[in-house]
Amino acid sequence: MNWKSFILGAAVGIIGGYAAHEVITQKIKVSPEKVLEQVKKQFKQNGPISGSWIHMEAEPYEKYQIHYKVYKGGISKNNNGSSEQYEFIADAQTGTLIDICRLSNEIVS
Repeated sequence: MNWKSFILGAAVGIIGGYAAHEVITQKIKVSPEKVLEQVKKQFKQNGPISGSWIHMEAEPYEKYQIHYKVYKGGISKNNNGSSEQYEFIADAQTGTLIDICRLSNEIVS
């Protein structure tokens, strides 16, 4: 066995393992597209969605003295002839919904 190859292989394995550990333990943000997809999936359970949007940059948010990085977005739905609009706030690291607020209820002709 060639000792140089063995040492090189062991070094690459150690460095690769360390790099993988750093990537896994880092707080990686969920993409805003994935968050919007999850929110739309939840809203679709109660009827069709007519529109949606999400702000693509995470921003600071505080609720109950807990600090988050969040994505803000919105959903529009048609429900029995009326348009309902909701705004949501989702944790940028997990995609979990933190808050939902109903904005309006307009009659659609």
